[in-house]
Amino acid sequence: MAKGPGLYTEIGKKVRDLLYKDYQGDHKLTVATFSDTGVAITTTGTKKGSQLVGDVSTQVKNKNFTTDLKVSTDASLLTTLTYDEAAPGLKTIVSAKLPDQKSGKIELQYLHDYAGICTSVGLTANPIVNFSGVVGTNVVALGTDASFNTETGNFKHLNFGLNFTKDDLIASVTLNDKGEKLTASYYHVVDPLTNTVVGAEVNHNFSTNENTVTFGTQHALDPLTTVKARVNNAGVANALIQHQWRPKSFVTVSGEVDSKAIEKTPKVGIALALKP
Repeated sequence: MAKGPGLYTEIGKKVRDLLYKDYQGDHKLTVATFSDTGVAITTTGTKKGSQLVGDVSTQVKNKNFTTDLKVSTDASLLTTLTYDEAAPGLKTIVSAKLPDQKSGKIELQYLHDYAGICTSVGLTANPIVNFSGVVGTNVVALGTDASFNTETGNFKHLNFGLNFTKDDLIASVTLNDKGEKLTASYYHVVDPLTNTVVGAEVNHNFSTNENTVTFGTQHALDPLTTVKARVNNAGVANALIQHQWRPKSFVTVSGEVDSKAIEKTPKVGIALALKP
């Protein structure tokens, strides 16, 4: 296991990836190329119904400095500059999305054996200030995530999280939306040889008194093929199969069926990722 508790975003991340990552109902194509000089170009196109959206990303690395440029079909340009290890464990990130003049921000990330801190400030007159911090170890971690609007003087969000990791088991509890939503999740590696994993997530909304329960699992049919499935208490079931037909290149087929509206046509999504 890695040292330290990591950042706040890692609390519950394993079960979120198990339950939601790679599931989709659209058609998606990703093509990436890399050069020996550290330049990577990635083109992504997604067909959503009759609409086609896409983007082109360019990444240039030079020692500890990384520049990312992303141009999307909505005529936006996202620029991200990252300087890693300015000091031991410290990463500096500056980003902006044009033409949105209020999107610029500077972010600092710091990782320690017993703490993980991430803070960002918007580059505007009345910025949004974000802070997240985690203390603990790679076994038990306790953290908070807050976003404060200096213009209105109010918190945009205020979350708290607890994460427990022990061998093949990960459990986490988070209190989100200023105490309105409680989420508990469970992730268990049943068989590491076949990458067989089970997980569950329970959400409770205190204002509406509603509960949402989602179960999921994955299993490797062979070293190159993985199947995943999930179902929630609303009767919506999803499944996917992902095959690595060459190193770093994947084809993924996923589907969704609503058992309470069985007369509707099931949603089917296909994703193809091509990387050299």
